[in-house]
Amino acid sequence: MLIQAVSEPTDEPVPRAILSELIADTITALPKVISGVLFLVVAYLLIKIALWVTRSVLERMHPDEQRLIVDLSVTIVGVFLWFGAALAFLKIVGLGDVAASLGTAGGFIGLGVAFALKEMIADTVAGIYLLRDPDFEVGDTVNTASVTGTVTQIDLRKTRIRADDGTLVVLANRDVEKKWTNESSAASESRVEAPAE
Repeated sequence: MLIQAVSEPTDEPVPRAILSELIADTITALPKVISGVLFLVVAYLLIKIALWVTRSVLERMHPDEQRLIVDLSVTIVGVFLWFGAALAFLKIVGLGDVAASLGTAGGFIGLGVAFALKEMIADTVAGIYLLRDPDFEVGDTVNTASVTGTVTQIDLRKTRIRADDGTLVVLANRDVEKKWTNESSAASESRVEAPAE
């Protein structure tokens, strides 16, 4: 005699089982999601306060002409704070492995970008030094390795010098920072040191 296996009909259809499982998983994950949202609200407020404090401190340190330094610094601090907040959010909602992977990937991407932009970074750092240097200002007559003339503009990446023949020369800040002399300050110092007759 052959015995046939007869499947017993279930009380719940398949879509209802999936729906109930989805609801159960949502209820289980709800505390983590609420914690994550609360964390994002608090992080948003704290990051806004941190950026405001950073901007206030830097604006006191740098004059209005050096606003680019302030904006660049605040942007860099903001990127790091938001990236850290995003990683912490992923950890809170239970995606710690994803946060660790993103943190590692972010580090490698940062190294790659820094290597690719090393000349731009060197120009920016040199530009910050030039903008802060009281001996190198707009209107000064300077002598660099390639040109002698009057400084017309100093930016974070480039310096514009009007050569003695009237030509406007644009130099990368890293090239200017390497070697320059200020003809204006040398002339004014020699006038001050000259004995009065």
